[in-house]
Amino acid sequence: MKTPVHYLPATMLAPPNPITVNLIGAGGTGSQVLTALARMNLSMYELGHPGFQVTVWDDDVITGANLGRQLFAKSELGLAKAVALINRTNRFFGTNWKANISKYTPKRIAGASLTISCVDTVSARLDIAKTLRSAVRQYGEYHRDCPKYWLDFGNDQFTGQVILATVGTLKQPKSKKYRPVGSLPFVTDLYGEELAKGEATTNTPSCSLAEALEKQDLFINSTLANMGSSLLWSLFRNGMTENRGFFLNLSDFRTQPLKVA
Repeated sequence: MKTPVHYLPATMLAPPNPITVNLIGAGGTGSQVLTALARMNLSMYELGHPGFQVTVWDDDVITGANLGRQLFAKSELGLAKAVALINRTNRFFGTNWKANISKYTPKRIAGASLTISCVDTVSARLDIAKTLRSAVRQYGEYHRDCPKYWLDFGNDQFTGQVILATVGTLKQPKSKKYRPVGSLPFVTDLYGEELAKGEATTNTPSCSLAEALEKQDLFINSTLANMGSSLLWSLFRNGMTENRGFFLNLSDFRTQPLKVA
């Protein structure tokens, strides 16, 4: 029996221009994912790929509760999260990435080949799903900014998941060794009810770092960010993947891959 795999489209494996990326959420996970994207961008460029052009979306500002668990300093208190992260990343890595201090909503369609969400609520994910489907119709299949992938990061205090999805069905090459799979389902279609159950425990604002750590462990975000970014790196490095995500339990260090099916 052939192993199911998903192939990265040739237009993203060897594109003429940088791949457009919308990173939605610049908090505990998003701040870590942005750094991983910058490292990937530099590595891909050295390997002959044009890399990424990233826009970070977040309308929140930095508070004292964000220090320690998120990648912010005391000197950045009161600044917009997206602006602080993008300015720092651009200076360090020499990129020209952008910050948007608005919410990413269906009323503000902004296409990108890859959408990465690091949000806290089911409603935000439902909005992203709706926006991505609308963007496909607006941009058209062959537009540079027509959405192709959605990589979603989600977690509670000690557990989390990363799910890779396609926006529609992506054309796959023929293979004698593998069974190509062109459609990977949205996280909202797969686990909408489960996400809703866990939402109430994680989306309440915290007044201090100590209070924030009661809701999300210190290293759950960075662990998810690194593992999820490794999944993305593998897809671009190898041009294919047998995995479309994973589940993580940091309290007993268990990880369960989610296979392409």
